[in-house]
Amino acid sequence: MASPNASSADSTYDAIIIGAGISGLIVATVLHAAGLKIAVLEATHRVGGKILSVSSTETGFSDLGATWINDSTMSEMWKLTRKYGIETEIQRVEGDNVAQDADGGAKRVPYDFVPGERELVFKLIQIVSEEAEKTDLESPQSSPDAERLSKMTFREYCRDISNTETAKVFADQIPAAFVGVNGDEVSALCMLHYIKAGQGLEALISDHKDGGQYIRARTGMQTIPKRLAAELPPSSLVLSTPVTSITQYPSPTQPCRVETSTGHTFIAHRIVLSTPTPLHNSISFTPPLPQPRQILADTAVLGYYSKVVFIFAHPWWRDAGLSGTISALTGPISFTRDTSIPADDHWAISCFIVGPRGREWSKLSNLERYDAAWGQFKKCFRAAVENVPEPLKTFEMEWSKEEFLGGPCPVIPAGDEGVAVVGGELDKPFGKVHFVGTETATVWRGYMEGAVRSGQRGAREVLDALKM
Repeated sequence: MASPNASSADSTYDAIIIGAGISGLIVATVLHAAGLKIAVLEATHRVGGKILSVSSTETGFSDLGATWINDSTMSEMWKLTRKYGIETEIQRVEGDNVAQDADGGAKRVPYDFVPGERELVFKLIQIVSEEAEKTDLESPQSSPDAERLSKMTFREYCRDISNTETAKVFADQIPAAFVGVNGDEVSALCMLHYIKAGQGLEALISDHKDGGQYIRARTGMQTIPKRLAAELPPSSLVLSTPVTSITQYPSPTQPCRVETSTGHTFIAHRIVLSTPTPLHNSISFTPPLPQPRQILADTAVLGYYSKVVFIFAHPWWRDAGLSGTISALTGPISFTRDTSIPADDHWAISCFIVGPRGREWSKLSNLERYDAAWGQFKKCFRAAVENVPEPLKTFEMEWSKEEFLGGPCPVIPAGDEGVAVVGGELDKPFGKVHFVGTETATVWRGYMEGAVRSGQRGAREVLDALKM
């Protein structure tokens, strides 16, 4: 681990990147390729941030974090898979689903089944998508009717479209699936901004081409941040080193000072911060963050998001003509996907445990969490399959309990100044400190694609500032 002496002239870096997620690593590789002296400070013991792949069988891998890309609108992630020669797997969309209603009853349904009144659901998708298109991605506060939309919840917004139980379910399922909160925990404007950045609601929910869940990596998505990190000088990557303070000095020529919980101090001309906005309060800034950015740090919320992956000896659900997909209105599991790699004889179903239902499940003991998830999983599939075999292995990842990571993408609750007043502040530099991360992206915000694009932007800002 690098531990430069702050008093030594050669310990001054051109740029310090805080966070070794994919956005921070993109910044680091671009700046390193441009000849800059850089260091990456990572609070955890690994690279990848919210991208985490584990070896789940002798030949197979499972993604416990970010999983999917596509080969069209997620062009930057697709370029990285091609650059590193990563084999990919198209998401399987064959077979029937299993739907579980609010009373716990489960039934076999067609793959394109939607809960509630089908025509109303498609009407909601259309209206929400059309409203989202009006959102100004660069400056949400300039969007039509921004003040009203920022003061109402997404659930209230959907209720105004249709005051029905179907609309209420829709209003909760959409934000829970993507950002881990219910519809009453996020502002309408914040969700509309997220939906437009994701190319519209149809693309966000789609497992087909151009959709948000179309392609997976055969060896796991963490292969990409690992390959990015391998392009850096080994001494430039400093793991298990949380940053505690960032000091900027009045003189424009004087570099910044970064202190860490390990006692090491780093000096650099530019700082790039790649951590979620709600975690900015864990760092002491001198001078303090400007008021608009501090408001964001104080009001932004990270939702609840966890994954449980069951590994099986054979694809029994495929043998039964099922897709491996559950959609559930009760129980800890909200939805599942088949995340198998047939070429590796790797058979897996990933379960997503999100939002308030996930928060309740999180309070249980390890054994109770397993029993609750497996019990629901087995009950659902028994509606279509007589025998559901026990899994060979089970992997659980509670992202919301990760101190330096949290949920997938911060959101702004309704009623705060948040998006309507300072939403455009997310990607604005503060003196010599630059901000990156998927939440700052205007394309595929909350996804790996957004993280990569934000890293590219941050690298350009630093190069421009240093006249490179």
